[in-house]
Amino acid sequence: MRILITGVCGFVGSTLARALAQSGAGHTLSGLDNFIRPGSESNRAELRRLGVRLFHGDLRAASDLETLPPVDWVIDAAANPSVLAGVDGRTSTRQLVEHNLAGTINLLEFCKQHRAGFTLLSTSRVYSIAPLAALAVTVADRAFRPVADTTLLPAGLSAAGVAETFPTLAPVSLYGATKLASETLALEYGETFGLPVFLNRCGVLAGAGQFGRADQGIFAFWINACLRRRPLKYIGFDGQGHQVRDCLHPRDLLPLLEKQFAAPKLPAADRIVNVSGSTASAMSLRQLSDWCAARFGPHTVGSDAAPRPFDIPWMVLDSTKAARIWGWQPQTPVAAILDEIAAHAAAHPDWLDLSAPL
Repeated sequence: MRILITGVCGFVGSTLARALAQSGAGHTLSGLDNFIRPGSESNRAELRRLGVRLFHGDLRAASDLETLPPVDWVIDAAANPSVLAGVDGRTSTRQLVEHNLAGTINLLEFCKQHRAGFTLLSTSRVYSIAPLAALAVTVADRAFRPVADTTLLPAGLSAAGVAETFPTLAPVSLYGATKLASETLALEYGETFGLPVFLNRCGVLAGAGQFGRADQGIFAFWINACLRRRPLKYIGFDGQGHQVRDCLHPRDLLPLLEKQFAAPKLPAADRIVNVSGSTASAMSLRQLSDWCAARFGPHTVGSDAAPRPFDIPWMVLDSTKAARIWGWQPQTPVAAILDEIAAHAAAHPDWLDLSAPL
């Protein structure tokens, strides 16, 4: 199969490109990247060595897609992935919309032209913030968890996590809105032009080589910062780092993607699934600090209980539907993900500086 990966030199795109190239399936791989993400250049040489044909282009410019070769499938891993994008002073709202929505439109037109399938790597941030921010939680083992009384939980959320039935009404953040709009357009293009389309809503993606930034790669950022004794601070809620996220290694997406490549036509509702490490991988910042202290020695973390925009105390995706439809389960346990990040951090002492915002 001829496959195009956008954002191919980012963490997720490059990880998937490596996994596909090394799978033995014989795929012909092309990748598009605009290289504006600090650190992305570091992946170029290895991907070329693996036989990935790289193109320098920007999804915001439709003409940049005109010279790409015909493909059978597109995996869209290109986006500004920060929930603070457009409001943090580093990215304008127009840039956010152009990257995450206009870029998707250009890709869907490309798929229409070449009769190609389309997989959008979407996000847990399409789910409504208000009920998640107001979630009734308790603290156990230095981490938030939903209260045991299920009558106090919003519809679509259980101890297993947030399901696909959870509301997606605004507000979801500007970032979440661009991804949700992209999902809708992708399904419409698929139905209108007979294209296979799949929407995989990912939890926090993490692993070695992730560009460490607090707003986009929190596990890599935290581990690198603890190892290097960089200043850290628990922000928001009780200021104790009890907020929880799950994590998933992006290479664990490969078995799901391979099944989607060969799938028959499915109802639109079955084309949307959560993919995450679920509760088995979920941990709080405080628990991550404890892990780092055991690995690297103690490191003092500050505290600031002032709230941040769009923050929520407990965000864990329920991937039961992906298991039911696709027989999919994550393969890399959280301990292995953290070990991998730590080993990479030890081998790359300048990683935070390499991947820091310009």
